[in-house]
Parts: sequence; structure tokens; C-alpha cells
Amino acid sequence: MHGDNGLSLRGAGRGLALFDLDHTLIPFDSGGAFTRWLTERGVLGSGFEAQYLAFCHDYAAGRLDIRAMHHYTVGALAALDPAQLQAWLIEFEAEVATRITPSARALVQLHQQRGDLCVLVTATTRFIAEPFARLFGIVQVLATEPERDEQGRLTGGIVGEPCFRDYKCDHVERWLGAQGLALGDFVSTTFYSDSVHDLPLLQMVRRPVAVDADAALSAHAHAHGWDMLSLRS
Repeated sequence: MHGDNGLSLRGAGRGLALFDLDHTLIPFDSGGAFTRWLTERGVLGSGFEAQYLAFCHDYAAGRLDIRAMHHYTVGALAALDPAQLQAWLIEFEAEVATRITPSARALVQLHQQRGDLCVLVTATTRFIAEPFARLFGIVQVLATEPERDEQGRLTGGIVGEPCFRDYKCDHVERWLGAQGLALGDFVSTTFYSDSVHDLPLLQMVRRPVAVDADAALSAHAHAHGWDMLSLRS
């Protein structure tokens, strides 16, 4: 089995570095950026972005129904030809490449140079998360899996559980288990996140790191002596 940069996924002697995406590795919301990108091209209606922002407010308030959000945002792309969607995603990737900060690139590269297994762990739907993973050279991506019909078109549904809140822990443990690994097999385990909603996974690793943290996570990190950093420049 092989992972990032052709390295074996064997845990012994290696570290495991897990990264949240939105407002952590990138200083913005990936889904919001893609929504705006499609709206500017007339693919989505003018009111779509406002509804997306309403979902984001629900997330911040801790009341988001992620399945409803996914059904609305991803379901709106159901009529699109899969090849056309992929072509747009390639254009989107090239455009957002300039928005990756040097400090975020340097952090991921540091772990890669150490030989750590780097994994993106995000609630973002997979087809949006993967372009960002490529920009960082991260091969392993755990994300919310969008359902597709027999023609490969998006339905708005989610396969299994979303990679969200407590379910992030399940996604990580299940993926490691499929490789014959567990968190305890690594010499170090680190998770970088900005959000208090990621506390379950932050508390699972040996080194939780609060990145440009929201107020609740910042308070928790201070109280427990966790590392804190900023990747906005």
C-alpha cells in the first residue's frame, strides 16, 4: 500500500498529520468560493450564495443540518453533465491556487519532509476538497461523499455519514482500519483545525493544534495548553 509521495502507509516510525480545510489550511470557505465561482458564470442563480451563507451562519451557531445543506448546494448541480462539472473544477483549482498562503504550504511541506502521513479531513464534499488537496500535494482525502446516480450525476444525497463533527473520528478510524492501522501505530498524531465543532477529533490525537481558531476553540485551547498558530499569511 502506498500513500502520499509514494511512501508506504505503514505507521511504525511515522507521524500522522491530519488537516481540516476551511479556515484552517485555507483562509476561506471552499464551498463558498466554488459557489461564488459558479454564480459569477451564471451556473447558479443570484440568490444561491445568500442561502449558502445562511447555512454557514447555522454552522457557526451549532445548528447546521449538513444533509439539508448538502442537498441544497450539491443537489443544485444534479443537472450538470459530469464532464462539464469536472472541467469547471479544473478551472476553479487553477484560480484558487493563488489564494493558498505560504505559511500553509510550508506547514504541510514540513510534515511531508518528515515522512509523516498527511491526510485532509473535511466536511466539504469530496469533489470540492480534492482540488485543494492536490494544491497541497496531499493524496489522502477524507471528505463528505456525494451520492451519484447511474449516469454519474450528483443527486444531492450523501453516501454514509458526512465527514462532520463526531463523524470525522469515525472516518479517520475506519480509513486507518482499512489500511491495517490505528492511531496508536504512529509515533505522533496531530490534527489542525479552526473550529470548536472539531473537538472530538482534536481530543483524539496526541497534539491538537488550534489554527486561527474561533472564539470557543480558542478558549478551549488556552485552557488546555494546546498549541495555537495562524496560517493566514
